[in-house]
Amino acid sequence: MWFQPARSHLLRPPPQPKSLPLFRRLLSTLPWAHLLPSDPDASPLPRSLSQTKQAHALSLLLGYLPRSVSVSASLILSYASAGDVSPSRHLFRRSLAYSRSAFLWNTLIRAFSIAGLDEGLALYNRMVRAGVPADDHTFPFVIKACLDFQQVRKGFEVHGSVVKLGLDGDVFVCNNLLMLYGGCKELNCARKLFDGMVVRDVISWNTIVGVFALNGCHDAAVQFFEMMITSSSCVPNLVTVVSILPACAGLEDAVKVSEIHCRILKLGLDHQVTSGNALVDAYGKCGDSVASMRVFDGMAVRNVVSWNSVITSCTYRGHSKEAFDIFRSMIAAGESPNDITISSLLPVLVELEYFSKAKEIHAFSVRIGVESEVFVANSLIDMYAKSGCSIQASNVFHKMSVRNVVSWNAMISNFAQNKIESAALGFVRLMQEYGECPNSVTFTNLLPACARLGSPLPGKEIHGRSIRTGSDYDLFVSNALTDMYAKCGCLNLARHVFNTSLRDEVSYNILIIGYSETSDCIESLELFREMGVMSLRFDVVSYVGALSACSNLNALKQGKELHGYLIRRLVHCHLFVANSLLDLYTKCGRIDVAVEIFNQIPKKDAASWNTLILGYGMLGNINTAIDFFEAMKEDNVEYDSVSYIAVLSACSHGGLVEKGRRYFKEMQVRDIAPTQMHYACMVDLLGRAGLMKEAAELIKRLPVAPDANIWGALLGAARIYGDLEMGSWAANHLFELKPEHCGYYILLSNMYAEAGKWSDAVRIRRMMRSKGVKKSPAYSWVQLRDQAHAFLVGGRLDELDNVVHGHVILG
Repeated sequence: MWFQPARSHLLRPPPQPKSLPLFRRLLSTLPWAHLLPSDPDASPLPRSLSQTKQAHALSLLLGYLPRSVSVSASLILSYASAGDVSPSRHLFRRSLAYSRSAFLWNTLIRAFSIAGLDEGLALYNRMVRAGVPADDHTFPFVIKACLDFQQVRKGFEVHGSVVKLGLDGDVFVCNNLLMLYGGCKELNCARKLFDGMVVRDVISWNTIVGVFALNGCHDAAVQFFEMMITSSSCVPNLVTVVSILPACAGLEDAVKVSEIHCRILKLGLDHQVTSGNALVDAYGKCGDSVASMRVFDGMAVRNVVSWNSVITSCTYRGHSKEAFDIFRSMIAAGESPNDITISSLLPVLVELEYFSKAKEIHAFSVRIGVESEVFVANSLIDMYAKSGCSIQASNVFHKMSVRNVVSWNAMISNFAQNKIESAALGFVRLMQEYGECPNSVTFTNLLPACARLGSPLPGKEIHGRSIRTGSDYDLFVSNALTDMYAKCGCLNLARHVFNTSLRDEVSYNILIIGYSETSDCIESLELFREMGVMSLRFDVVSYVGALSACSNLNALKQGKELHGYLIRRLVHCHLFVANSLLDLYTKCGRIDVAVEIFNQIPKKDAASWNTLILGYGMLGNINTAIDFFEAMKEDNVEYDSVSYIAVLSACSHGGLVEKGRRYFKEMQVRDIAPTQMHYACMVDLLGRAGLMKEAAELIKRLPVAPDANIWGALLGAARIYGDLEMGSWAANHLFELKPEHCGYYILLSNMYAEAGKWSDAVRIRRMMRSKGVKKSPAYSWVQLRDQAHAFLVGGRLDELDNVVHGHVILG
């Protein structure tokens, strides 16, 4: 047929040039002449896909393909490097018939590894099934593929083949196996393999040191390094010192870093920028910032990694100001920051509260095109969240092309910190829709938002999820759960989490504070004592919680004991502690001691003044309370919402109606929005003065629905003046707001009885019984042998016989 000659022509090998040198001279005039290999067996490695295609075409033109296996292998690797492996597969199939060894198979396995494809192991299996004998080059490529895709079981199989073929003595193959086991965290296997190696070179030692250092086994890494020095003929090189220094940094062993520094000088590696960078980082993480800066200043050549290392070493120890100064020096030296620099610097600016400068860094990151890098974007989200700019943080998040779990956690923290709790909860659901799994950091960020919502239901859902994922054993998660339940009023659940989890000082502090605000204040003091018995360190929160419990119990003796302990520890002048002491002594009626403490506070805040104003008001010393309120202004301390509650309460107890009205107006002029408690104080002020109609009008004009405090104040005033109409009006609202509170029923019933309206009094008592409301039992507090005990009316002292006596609050 007419087309057969053409077909047979295609099947014939391409013509070979008669004079190859002459032909090369002719080709040298072509634009793509540089792609021509000088030897048919050479390995051309063009830089781009277009160059690779030109080389491919030239190789076909010159007749090297498909017969030249070396040219085919070179093109296979070139296509893989350019990101297109389809031609590589085609070249492999065409040239395989001309291959007499595993060379071409090895090349394609390597090509798949370069392209990041997991087809290398399947190709190795085909090679084995095809009966092609593996050689010493096959296994390093296959082991690399096992490492890339974490196929440790396949690695064990390959290791078996290595032993079977007698290649377990090949140091190159064994070094690759060491890397595989280290990358898959099979450290015992790595150690056994290393111990059994007949021949070890410096790469073997570097690999085993690096494997253990990267997996956090710093002690073992140092031991291997010392073995290398003492029991081998291998001399450490640059890779050795760069591998061992992070392990020394992890151990915070500055002495060992100094020893390695000396060895670096001895080996003449001190002029290498890599060794200098590693020393700067290691000294910084060991806390020796002076040595870190000395190495940095002595570096003949620095790069951006050098600057990043010294900035990171400063931030690692909390030296934020120094880190920022070094960054400024970096700019002055003409070094261009990169994404690592920016992601390291942003937390420094947040710590220093330099938010305007952090925004400048954001603009700079946009200018150099790294603002979408995941580490930079995560740091930007955190920065904007902590500066209160929730919208800007969201903008950064939504512009990210790639996100990780840290990105989602940063956004959840952003919403939680900025009191957008519902958005934080919604983001966890969205996070899972996008296939990201919440972790312990997610739960720790989210649980405070649940606590602020005051609803334990979403917190219980998170608790269940943390149990399923095993995160409930994380100390931070268990503390966040305890805190959430405590703030939601579920102290029994908080105590259950506390009893079944790991505990630290924070765990105890959460419950000490939680119980101190309830009727179970004794439990707070018991936990405080237990904390001391367990030799846990008390902090300001511990002291404030214990003092608050003593205040609510009126346990003056225990409070004095704790006060003495605080003086011995020199923390009695801490502002929060001093304010708690003020609260203790004012509630226990020792205003004289409270004034002495007040006068010793070096820098008083609004809470210090408010406590004394409230204390004098409770004791009926109204004029002194008002004098302190006026003196607060003279001391340049800004009034807050509680300041006006304190002075309005004092005016109410003193019947100072006009002063109270003036202060109420003054508060609004200062842009302090009145709360329910302020309105309750005003109703109490007017009611006590007999201005019942004005008090009622104030309630009717309120911009918010009155709460139980406001109606309770009106009911109390109506009780004083026997105003049944007002009392009934207030009580009916109280029955709706707090139907379980027995006091309101009893108060209204007594008012009817005093007015001789016995049928109404009986009706209220019957209503009380029908709703199942019972009068609260009367407790008495008895202090016995340094402990306060509660017992019911009619209780006997011998009921306390089983109580362990004689211990004091601090154990």
